[in-house]
Amino acid sequence: MTHSKPWLDPVWQQQILRMLDSYHRWLGMELIDRTGSFEEQARRVYDAPFVVVSHGTQTDPLLNSANAVALSLWEMPLDRFLQTPSRLTAEPMHRNERARMLESTARQGYIDDYRGIRISSTGRRFHIDRATVWNIVDEQGQPAGQAATFAEWVFLEPGEAAH
Repeated sequence: MTHSKPWLDPVWQQQILRMLDSYHRWLGMELIDRTGSFEEQARRVYDAPFVVVSHGTQTDPLLNSANAVALSLWEMPLDRFLQTPSRLTAEPMHRNERARMLESTARQGYIDDYRGIRISSTGRRFHIDRATVWNIVDEQGQPAGQAATFAEWVFLEPGEAAH
């Protein structure tokens, strides 16, 4: 994969297209403008002014896509992000709550009102609000992971609880 321009990679494009198709399937609307080539759509997701992330279907799912805003927020280069279990995006004390949210999403297809605390690779905590989380399915309708998007977050001071 071309980490400086992931939208050029066919595997990345496939992941993004599944994510976009699944978003439309569950929510009945588009996450981004879907015109143009697969490459153009993948680039639009990467450059979007909001967070877009996804993980796979492993027992301990690994993150498998992130746009520029997500990489900046989690303070990680893409190659490191793609080797990270998604559970590590939340602090240990918030992981059970995160797991319950993902189980609910798996049952319902999506949720569009998630809020919670996440942590960057450097330990910087932030509260996310109004996140949409949805199941990704492949071309045969089989589970292919989960994705999330959100545009609202607030950095927390050390020891500060979410409002």
